[in-house]
Amino acid sequence: MGSAPNRAPNFHPTAMATGESADTMSLLLAWLPWLVASLFSIYLLDLLANVRRCLPPGPLPLPLIGSLHLVGDQPHRSLARLAKKHGPLMSLRLGAVTTVVASSPDVAREFLQKHDAIFATRLVNDAMGDHARDSIPWLPHAPRWRSLRKMMATELFAPHRLDALQGLRSDKVRELAAHVARLASDGAEIDVGRVAFTTMLNLLSCTIFSRDLTSLDDHGGSKEFQVLMAEIMEYGGCPNVSDFFPALARADLQGLRRRLARMFARLHVVFDEEVDRRRDQGESRKENQDFLDVLLDVAARDGGKAGLDRDTLRALFTDLFIAGSDTSSITVEWAMVELLRNPSSMTQAHEEIAQVIGSRRSIEESDIDQLPYLQAIVKETFRLHPPAPFLLPRQAQETIRIAGYMVPQGARVLVNVWAIGRDEGIWPKPDKFMPERFIGREVDYKGGDFELLPFGAGRRMCPGVPLATRMVHLVLATLLNRFKWRIPMEVERAGIDMTDKFGVTLTKAIPLCAIAIPI
Repeated sequence: MGSAPNRAPNFHPTAMATGESADTMSLLLAWLPWLVASLFSIYLLDLLANVRRCLPPGPLPLPLIGSLHLVGDQPHRSLARLAKKHGPLMSLRLGAVTTVVASSPDVAREFLQKHDAIFATRLVNDAMGDHARDSIPWLPHAPRWRSLRKMMATELFAPHRLDALQGLRSDKVRELAAHVARLASDGAEIDVGRVAFTTMLNLLSCTIFSRDLTSLDDHGGSKEFQVLMAEIMEYGGCPNVSDFFPALARADLQGLRRRLARMFARLHVVFDEEVDRRRDQGESRKENQDFLDVLLDVAARDGGKAGLDRDTLRALFTDLFIAGSDTSSITVEWAMVELLRNPSSMTQAHEEIAQVIGSRRSIEESDIDQLPYLQAIVKETFRLHPPAPFLLPRQAQETIRIAGYMVPQGARVLVNVWAIGRDEGIWPKPDKFMPERFIGREVDYKGGDFELLPFGAGRRMCPGVPLATRMVHLVLATLLNRFKWRIPMEVERAGIDMTDKFGVTLTKAIPLCAIAIPI
């Protein structure tokens, strides 16, 4: 009888793989409850730790992202709403970072005045990259920062320096008035933000380099500068994954650091050309020195001890032009927007200027002190539309108790000046534009009164306040002195869009275009 043939055992790889997958899945399902329980325990322990640390009140954070989902693309508004629920001193965990927000004058005073030394160091956000190493706004509160700050205060923003340049500012606003008059005669719409920006930019460039960088008639060139600087402010203040999760910063996942580096490089080309041109002139400019001459003289005298190398000069000029032209023109644009929306305020401003100026065609800086309603308009604009809604963020250098709560070392600190300006406990009808609220009321916006903090306070207050306030008042007064204004019919029917765009500064999302009528 024949033997049965040998048969190979049945071998099905798919069946075996399926069996292994089933075993793996069973194992995962067995461990899943333990994993969830472990993560939940870590989350609860983290919440308990925060309670024990006695942090200021705030929203309950979610695992991993914290309260990032509550911030949105307009943090000044969302954090103001949260402060109404959790209080004027509030803490949030944004990603992996503890952030403390001050939303009232009393709490702001604690950070910016009473404990100013502990919070004098600025938080450098990741997007600023290499620029922050030499930038006065971002440098640590240390001897080098103090040296550069002192030089700016004595050589650029000192009263005698500003007084000496009154003629230059008068020339620039006359050019502005002539340019607007030409457009008015043609019935053309005027981009108020652009003409204000170009005037501020050329005023600064003449102060620093003794020449204009662009022209009011060069719509392309001046608009390019304006867009570039606006984008730097937008990307510099954009919520960034790298700031919320520092462990991921090297990856620059949103590309903000790379974008800003390219933008800064474009400005550096312009500034390098000015420096090289001046150095080539050598001894030929001993008369009528501008700010660049002063800086080069200081650098030559001390053999480099002042630290005025090429990178520092680039950073210094970048800060001056961005802060000086962008924030000032933003304020003028918002002021004109509010006046066009409030015709009675516009009429009162025109009447006051007519009474003071009389038959003269040009307005001078010395006239500003006699224009209390104009000054009130500027203050009310600062209240409703602060150029920097959070100022620049600070960082606690040590753990400290504020208003009964602990602010831990390393915490990021935001002062929401936008929320302070809209606080109905301080300002009746806070959303209404009412310059009259400042008539007969002494409110200092230069760091003395914490109800109005457009430039900050304390040792890190904006050093350019003396020049910025002169420029804003003079440009706004010139636009109102020579012209009446109206908005185009299609805008009047729809209403002026008041949407703002968040960044380091708070710009108008849709530029104001208006029609000037010569008086």
